[in-house]
Amino acid sequence: MADALVSYTEDGPVATVTLNNPPKNVLNLPLMEAFEGIVEDLGKKDTVKTIVIAGSGPLFVAGADIKVIASIDSPEAGEQLARRGQTLFNKIEQMPKVVIAAINGYCLGGGMELAMACHLRIAGDRLRMGQPEINLGIIPGFGGTQRLPRIVGQAKALELILSGDMINAEEAKRIGLINKIVPEGEVLKQAVGLAKKIGAKSKCAIEAILKAIEEGMNEPLSIGLSREAELFGKICQTADMREGITAFLEKRQPKFQDK
Repeated sequence: MADALVSYTEDGPVATVTLNNPPKNVLNLPLMEAFEGIVEDLGKKDTVKTIVIAGSGPLFVAGADIKVIASIDSPEAGEQLARRGQTLFNKIEQMPKVVIAAINGYCLGGGMELAMACHLRIAGDRLRMGQPEINLGIIPGFGGTQRLPRIVGQAKALELILSGDMINAEEAKRIGLINKIVPEGEVLKQAVGLAKKIGAKSKCAIEAILKAIEEGMNEPLSIGLSREAELFGKICQTADMREGITAFLEKRQPKFQDK
């Protein structure tokens, strides 16, 4: 299924979404609208368990469309644009499927905010990431001030957002902003490989893990632990749990049925 700005392909449990707005894959309103439609469609597909998001060409996403930002003529219009991006990225973060960002080249501004909304991030060794909004006299608006501190800590997030500096792959990995560095030409292959590995697991367990972590991160530890126990109990009633345990005892690979 394809759109002029966004397309996706399916390979078993893995869907690969490609953002195609050359030369820099900037996030303009038509792209975001098409992207949101595909996110919603994939969210409803029972056969899809993992999603890889990539940019076409040599880079991921260079940021939001500066022309759109320049056209803002009121506080209300600015807030509306920010909420539009936040709504889309919230849907990605809250997907009951694992979403992996395959990051080539530059990943700046709104592109970095998109990457942070994904559950996992695989990056090329020529990566450049950053939130350069302050250099334009503005602030991140698609979740950067909220997700970055949650990922790397408040002090490092403040340093990156207040300086507007870009960091390389090694620094991004060191501070926990990305999961893995791979050669530039292998980013998509490695991301899809990880997606397939996760896609071979039980859909029931995948969804429960995502739910436990997402809900628990916003609550005190005691509430998170209680939610984990509740979800564990439900998982113990699934056919996949019985298959997983039986396969382990029989020393064979499990054949999950996602139920």
